[in-house]
Amino acid sequence: MQQIPEGTLVVVADGGSARVFTNVGNGRTLQLKQHEELQIQDISAQGVSGQGPSGAVPKDMSISQLNEATFAKQLAQQLNDDALNNRYSHLILIADPKTLGHIRPQLHKEVESRLLRDIAKDLTNAPLEDIQRALS
Repeated sequence: MQQIPEGTLVVVADGGSARVFTNVGNGRTLQLKQHEELQIQDISAQGVSGQGPSGAVPKDMSISQLNEATFAKQLAQQLNDDALNNRYSHLILIADPKTLGHIRPQLHKEVESRLLRDIAKDLTNAPLEDIQRALS
């Protein structure tokens, strides 16, 4: 198993929120420090700012499906923006399989080059120890 460098951004997401951590360990030991949780913004019948996951609202999507896909879009945009502005060097993305499936195709090649690995598992409500165990 590859070591996780100090400063690696670890994002643990589901369809409505994301917990964000940074590895403050020395590269040999993993020690995650949690930052603010990211939440979906402006939940409404029209989705976030009237946009669905691809900029248009599919007619057959439920409100919860729409919001999950739109949150994935927001998260991908944030990761893209942060990578393009050099706010992180390494990334590990953990998300339930459905959310990860929404996020992956929207990631910029710059994010992909920084992505150490992704894990298809729902750990958003898991204790810190379980998240660290999934990474080791």
